[in-house]
Amino acid sequence: MNLFTRAASLRRPAPPTAPQHPLGPPAFAPTANRADPALAALTGEWLIDPAHSRIGFSVRHAMVTTVRGSFTEYQSRLYFDGRDPSRSRAEIVLSTASVDTGVEQRDAHLVGRDFLDAANHPRMRFVSTTVQLVEPDVYRMNGELTIKDITRPVDLELTYIGHVVDAFGDERVGFDGTTTINRSQWGLTYSQKLAEGGAMVSEKVRLQFDIAAIRTLPA
Repeated sequence: MNLFTRAASLRRPAPPTAPQHPLGPPAFAPTANRADPALAALTGEWLIDPAHSRIGFSVRHAMVTTVRGSFTEYQSRLYFDGRDPSRSRAEIVLSTASVDTGVEQRDAHLVGRDFLDAANHPRMRFVSTTVQLVEPDVYRMNGELTIKDITRPVDLELTYIGHVVDAFGDERVGFDGTTTINRSQWGLTYSQKLAEGGAMVSEKVRLQFDIAAIRTLPA
């Protein structure tokens, strides 16, 4: 599979098997709630469907408006264990040059040296370390986020949306996730000030994961 493609070859579902996950053995964490037994059938490998997903962000601009954007090119590897959520794993690698806010001039600024510096740091990466069920249908995913070769821990809150079999016979599952980071901790230190003294771009950035994933078979 090419590293960054908008589409991927998907296979029809197969009965869940014991995971041989490319990210290595899963980390374990205690769960505060018992997993819904009905989710056991969802155990297996999944691939994010870019046509129906959004990996995005929002940030306050000029103290009075919010700019929203997303990354349109990425590779994902997901393993969900409905029996024991602590065995679940996720990795997402994004192309920094694929940032899209709907304004060409702003996108060019974001991929430049003031922010993502895509020429020297073409990839961003999130890798989970632990997953914990904290409420029915709500998971806490701890992981490491790497931007500009700086790796720091982040915590995601993920909500299970549901599961369907689509018109083509593919199994789909949905999750929504969010977290807030301080961009300067990853070297995104652009600090232009307004005439009134406030920041042109807020330090706080909200990351949003609207995920529709399709079950696949390991390669």
